[in-house]
Amino acid sequence: METVQYIWMNGVQVPWDQAQMHVLTHSLHYGGAVFEGIRFYETSDGPAIFRLKDHVERFFQSARVLQMNIPYLKDEIIAVIRELVRSNGITSGYIRPIAYFAYGKMGLNPQGCPVHVAVGLWPWGAYLEKDVVRVKLSQYRRLHPETIHVEAKVTGHYVNSILASLEAHGLGFDEALLLDTDGNVAEGPGENIFFVKNSILYTPKRGSILPGITRDSVMKLAKDHNFECKEKKIRMKELLQADEAFFTGTAAEITAIGSIDDVPVRNGSMGTLTKMFRNLYFDVVHGKNDVYRHWLDVV
Repeated sequence: METVQYIWMNGVQVPWDQAQMHVLTHSLHYGGAVFEGIRFYETSDGPAIFRLKDHVERFFQSARVLQMNIPYLKDEIIAVIRELVRSNGITSGYIRPIAYFAYGKMGLNPQGCPVHVAVGLWPWGAYLEKDVVRVKLSQYRRLHPETIHVEAKVTGHYVNSILASLEAHGLGFDEALLLDTDGNVAEGPGENIFFVKNSILYTPKRGSILPGITRDSVMKLAKDHNFECKEKKIRMKELLQADEAFFTGTAAEITAIGSIDDVPVRNGSMGTLTKMFRNLYFDVVHGKNDVYRHWLDVV
């Protein structure tokens, strides 16, 4: 993992190797932390953070699920992230804010634990490392929405994703795909999914998925470019008959799906609309499309 000079912890920028916590940190034992994944990109005006305010808003929404009182205002976290990008002097990368119940007590009830906040960042290229990926349908199902708050980014939720990812990679695939508990298509371990049929985009409806910010961006781009995008319950049969399919996510960006369980999607190649939205997305995040400049926070 490539490192940078500073990580911000509880109000102070500290050297990367000194960003440490106590081994009895509550969230380390019980999974009760919340986080965000945010990218920033090189533009002609300098590093630009993509949809920063939206990510910070969701960060605080996730904290409310755990009755976690983040000891900073949203604007303060935004300022911290901007300054951290500036002080580390890199032009593109990935930002990880995290809030967690710190050392102070044990037991499942976190009330009484201090809440600590940290922000790290590092250079990070393509998350899935390929433009077109082989996908494995996981034996694991997405967590039922009556058991957790599926729209919150809570660290403990991601054990489900870890299991699916280990399974897929252990079998030689690039990524996993999970169904919900009713057998409908849900999402990848860290990505939302779209498919294209007859030039119409489809994506799973909210309920059993994390409604991602990149997902929302693609839906808005589709609407603005006169493409119909439908949220619906999707069965695997529909997905396997798609003309194209792709993942979206802050880390994954827009990545084409070439096959699912070795059944080809569009002969295993990137589809025309997938390529169009991918190129449009990269133009937006690199500041080459003035229509969406409001999504960029230039440092």
